[in-house]
Amino acid sequence: MAEGVPRRQSTLDEVAELAGVSRSVASRVLNNAPHVSRAKREAVERAVDRLGYVPHPTARALATRQTGAAALVISGEDPAIFADPFFAQVIVGASAALEDADLHLMLCLAASDRGRGRVARLLRSKGADGVMLMALREDDPLARMAEDAEIPVVLGGRPVGLDPRWYVDVDNLGGARAATEYLISLGRTRVATICGRPDTAVGRARHRGYRDAMLAAGLEPYPPEAGDFTEASGAAAMAALLARHPDLDGVFAASDNMGVGALRALRDAGRRVPDDVAVIGFDDLAVARMADPPLTTVHQPVEGLGREMARMLVALVNGQAPTPLILPTRLVTRASA
Repeated sequence: MAEGVPRRQSTLDEVAELAGVSRSVASRVLNNAPHVSRAKREAVERAVDRLGYVPHPTARALATRQTGAAALVISGEDPAIFADPFFAQVIVGASAALEDADLHLMLCLAASDRGRGRVARLLRSKGADGVMLMALREDDPLARMAEDAEIPVVLGGRPVGLDPRWYVDVDNLGGARAATEYLISLGRTRVATICGRPDTAVGRARHRGYRDAMLAAGLEPYPPEAGDFTEASGAAAMAALLARHPDLDGVFAASDNMGVGALRALRDAGRRVPDDVAVIGFDDLAVARMADPPLTTVHQPVEGLGREMARMLVALVNGQAPTPLILPTRLVTRASA
């Protein structure tokens, strides 16, 4: 190069290409941000040395700031939802995984317009390194916000009508089918179901699993009675089913909370469990083990759901490309069926 001709400065894109990482990962390394693997950090540092790259001070100041926090957002209407045994276990699992990555956990409830607005600002302003979304319903505006977010978003379950890039779910259909098949194997032929909310993917999948098992056995599925995954809704749904079908001999409830509510309603109606009516729930929460009688249920790794969501989010923050994950279920037999 001739004297007096300034040497062209290398760019961040060239550093990232030479290091074999994304531009965002290279930027995080240069800004000494956490949550980058040692191998990628060393690759970026070697590329910087080789290219003689010097970050522009203004660009560096405007680089994406790492907050050191991840948010768990639940689309619900009642703040007490965080005390629900299901969500409590999800929080435990997510918190443990984020702690391993030195990320703090923020909890957000988003049901009102004000709550959704707060989440929208969080997604736009990059007020967290990433977000985990749960309990999304059909046409939930949070799902659309997730698609347009400028930070990584991992969904717990798949919302109705959308095909998200990153999610962790459980085998809801297979678990519900196995529960219903078990009731049928016990000789129960008049099996009803208390399904979850029909505007949720989990509610639909568990109802479909029940229907598939009934039809495969040559039995007519009962019209479902819907609940909202609470004990009170399970009791109300069970009472309604008994009023319409007093001869039923089996019930699959799409959650343990609803299953425990069903046990209460059956007891109040003078029905013996499992002699008169066998009952199976879904989740395998502590409430199932403590029920009277103890509730046969479909085990899903609830704490593992939170943990795997957080691990997927950390991978995205680190510039990796994880794939969706479906967690297995299994039947746990107890005294109710």
